[in-house]
Amino acid sequence: MHVVAAPDKFRGTASALEVATAVERAVAEHGGTTAVLPMADGGEGTLEALGGSNQTSLVTGPLGGLVEAPWQLTGTTAIIEMAKASGLITIGGPEFNEVLDATSAGTGELILSAVEHGATRIIVGLGGSASTDGGLGAIEAMGSPARYRGIEILVACDVNTRFVDSAKMFSPQKGATRAEVEMLERRLKRLVQIYEEKFGIDVSSLNHAGAAGGLAGGLAALGARLVNGFDLVADELRLDEFIEKADLVITGEGRIDRSTFDGKVVGGVSAYASAMRKPLLAVAGQVEIEVKDRIQNISLTEEFGEHLSRTETANCVQQSVARFLEGFKSDNKVI
Repeated sequence: MHVVAAPDKFRGTASALEVATAVERAVAEHGGTTAVLPMADGGEGTLEALGGSNQTSLVTGPLGGLVEAPWQLTGTTAIIEMAKASGLITIGGPEFNEVLDATSAGTGELILSAVEHGATRIIVGLGGSASTDGGLGAIEAMGSPARYRGIEILVACDVNTRFVDSAKMFSPQKGATRAEVEMLERRLKRLVQIYEEKFGIDVSSLNHAGAAGGLAGGLAALGARLVNGFDLVADELRLDEFIEKADLVITGEGRIDRSTFDGKVVGGVSAYASAMRKPLLAVAGQVEIEVKDRIQNISLTEEFGEHLSRTETANCVQQSVARFLEGFKSDNKVI
């Protein structure tokens, strides 16, 4: 039996690599082999999914302090994860954030550094941002737009949110009060006008432009291409080629709910498996009841309880997958 393990991270409890490796151990118990493919949807974990870092740059953090941000340069392709430079994780979470002042400048500095190192193709993964600055900080840090002529910038987005909507949709998660949300929304509306006047691009009409507090829209104003994050990662990793050779596909994430099937990893992997008529299992910390029938699944919370599923996530994944495989026959049917 050959299995493809293509999970997302279980936020706060296990990385995508840790989950995929746990699946690999379970498959090995049954004498099978595993292609370990930790996935991401363009948000946090994208850098790891695409091979990890081999560079580090000292850049401006969300609140002005310096941050050591890892990134990758392979040939002339650079991979940047904005959360490493401008994410809530760099300041300890929303309770420490100053949402009106938080900036995406560090991400712009990473893009500039990548170009200075010879990159002509730059993948920017979004998600987990501290800022709702519409990408203004990044644009200012990147310098002259002329520097980016001939540079392909692909922005991997994990949401479809429009530019102005990003304030009310996501800034409360970053610590914004109701009054601050209104201020951020007004600021984004003004940036729509500024970007159209300066760059000739109406970012308000673009899908994905609200990703990372509008950073996606700001980069689009400079000519970057906004793409679905999962699709980009899947293409880079040649997920379809791996699934084609699989007897079983196993994916997973911390929580399976309706949003799972709207551009997230589990929904995306499920679509690939379905198109190739491959059986699929999704493992999650929790599975919402309204989607239980949409996908074959295991809920770690139901099997092990909330405490163990959170504190020993990888072990729970291994045990649950091993038990599932006991009933998985070589004809790809579950008994």
